Amino acid sequence: QVQLVESGGGLVQAGGSLRLSCAASGRTFSEYITSWFRQVPGKEREFVAAISGSGGNTYYADSVKNRFTSSRDNAKNTVYLQMNSLKPEDTAVYYCAAARAPVPIGFPSKYDYWGQGTQVTVSS
Repeated sequence: QVQLVESGGGLVQAGGSLRLSCAASGRTFSEYITSWFRQVPGKEREFVAAISGSGGNTYYADSVKNRFTSSRDNAKNTVYLQMNSLKPEDTAVYYCAAARAPVPIGFPSKYDYWGQGTQVTVSS
């Protein structure tokens, strides 16, 4: 069992930065691929970024590539999403999700565990 808790969201002006954290319980967190999704009201949850259990591989949606960076510190059971050059269209609730088995990373239904989400609002 893994519990995920996101933090770090908030209000920022366009062009600014935020760093989200996803803190996990459980001793085997390093065995989980961990991803970030985001969702706005009325739309489906959208894949943002993923990081392998070891941290050696990362994947990004085209819309955030070169602006967002995912990293993890398995000693702290924490995954991070550094978000730079934020745009108003990045406004959403951001969720972290974890899956133990290899999964098609862009599909929310394939993940075993989810956090409660953290709001990110980017003003123009």
